[in-house]
Amino acid sequence: MNAQHTNQWKGYEKIAFRFFFIYFLVQAVPFDWGYYKQVFAINWAHLKYGDIFQLAHYMPQFISGAQSFAGWGMVAAIAAIGAIIWTVVDSNRTVTYNNLYYWIRAIVRYRLAIGVIAYGFIKVFPLQSPYPSLSNLNTNYGDFTRWKLFSISLGIVPGYESFLGLVEVVAGLLLLYRKTASVGAVVILLFTGNVFMSNIAYEGGEVVYSLYLIVLALFVLSWDLQRIVTLLVLQKPTTPNRFRPVFTAKWQVYARFGLKVFAVFFFVLLYSFKTATGYKHDPYQFPVTKGLPKTAGIYNVSYFRINADTIAYSRFDPVRWQDVVFEEWNTISIRSNRPVHIDSNNVERINAADADKTYELEGAIGRHYYSYTVDTVNQLLTLQNKNKFYKDEQLQLHYTRPNDSTIQLYGVNENRDSVFATVQRINKKYLLKEVERAGRSKSLKL
Repeated sequence: MNAQHTNQWKGYEKIAFRFFFIYFLVQAVPFDWGYYKQVFAINWAHLKYGDIFQLAHYMPQFISGAQSFAGWGMVAAIAAIGAIIWTVVDSNRTVTYNNLYYWIRAIVRYRLAIGVIAYGFIKVFPLQSPYPSLSNLNTNYGDFTRWKLFSISLGIVPGYESFLGLVEVVAGLLLLYRKTASVGAVVILLFTGNVFMSNIAYEGGEVVYSLYLIVLALFVLSWDLQRIVTLLVLQKPTTPNRFRPVFTAKWQVYARFGLKVFAVFFFVLLYSFKTATGYKHDPYQFPVTKGLPKTAGIYNVSYFRINADTIAYSRFDPVRWQDVVFEEWNTISIRSNRPVHIDSNNVERINAADADKTYELEGAIGRHYYSYTVDTVNQLLTLQNKNKFYKDEQLQLHYTRPNDSTIQLYGVNENRDSVFATVQRINKKYLLKEVERAGRSKSLKL
């Protein structure tokens, strides 16, 4: 598959090209009905950045469940069968494949550009790895999975996260133009190659998808690879490939221009605007519904009674609460010695509903996380466990506030036992936040 062959292709090159043409066409263009069901399900009158991300985050999937390489084998089988049929049908023809090569490369580079730009903007506006929640800051280091530690480590340096996103966006923009596409592909190979290795090392959930982007980048680069090797490695003169298809009808010119304008507008301009707006008003990792006013913080459980039994503080008691965290949003987390069935989801997904935003508890044990609603008239909190393994667990707790730093909670717990707890706010300082306030050039007093 060498684009320098502008007149003649060898027999084995034609066979290889037929296979790769079908393979990358199926990988890049959504042929499955499930994708279009997703398109029709979008509320286009109230389009959100998450909708655009889901459209851009496409990879053919013929097997239900988590992404796997099994689907690639199925695509390869389809391509092999198609290549055989194509070879039989084309056996008596003397045609070149330069136009087809040009167009499949154009399809792949636009597909690749859309994919990396989609990830780029949720990093430029630090949404993918947000600043750790209070509950995360008060969770033991060993209670996190490797993936969650990686995400939190990125979230505490939003400037670096934005830089990484900018690299992806620039690489994607380079792919949108034929003359700079190979440069963009090289950047993606370096950047996404690192992402791929990080997913392996930290047990991330995007191993398959990151390798998918790498394979697309390799195909885009193959157009100029021989010339790059000749020039840089062999240090011999080479000429650029200036092949372009000839458009004989005006509609072809207009269609090509229109599709390019649509791609740039929808997946770059509109998506960046929607993502910037979402960063300010609708972050997708944490809920946006406000919690009980003036309660955010970590609270020590100074008194705890279940039914008629008062239980003294203990790190090992499976029932007694050790501390409680009220987030700024409507999440309460309770630390105790009660086991947690870990939600190990680590696949990128953007959920619009607060009930589906579970990033704060994913990849962590040691705490149970509850979303809650507030009945201010009856001073009642209704808590719902956010972990998918405890979806039937609900608590109803009345609350009183004797003073600004104390909350009394009483009601029934997940086992329908009577529970009473007095929690007192801890005036805790966090090194990360103190650094932000004081500036790195000034001394800190904790």
